[in-house]
Amino acid sequence: MDLRKLKTLIDLVAESGIAELEITEGDDKVRIVKFSQSSAAPVVYAPEAPVAQVVAPGAGAAAPVAPAVPEGHAVKSPMVGTFYRAPSPGAAPFVEVGQTVKEGEPLCIIEAMKLLNEIEADKSGVIKEILIENGGPVEYGQTLFVIG
Repeated sequence: MDLRKLKTLIDLVAESGIAELEITEGDDKVRIVKFSQSSAAPVVYAPEAPVAQVVAPGAGAAAPVAPAVPEGHAVKSPMVGTFYRAPSPGAAPFVEVGQTVKEGEPLCIIEAMKLLNEIEADKSGVIKEILIENGGPVEYGQTLFVIG
């Protein structure tokens, strides 16, 4: 495998949220794993077995801790897109944490394929948490808000 390609893969893993990447290309097999020690990244290559193990520095290797599941009603994304808290860039957000909302009130906008889709509250209550950053990507079924 080309060393430039290997360096690009290492950089990709180091900058992303993934903990491990394994790629097979023909007879070559490369496995890149992040861990938390701040020592230099050792590269181990065993010629008799075509596997290279690369460890990227600076990532957390402790057992992954599941994020706490907030209590309350979860408002989930009905689509993949970009999350916006306000109707336009200079406008005030639709809702803030602690604000009371009624069923049917707009909570945010998700832009998908250049279409702006208003997401409405499917339950009345108080906004306990906003889980997505403004302008951030969202996946189908991802929790956006918690209503208590």
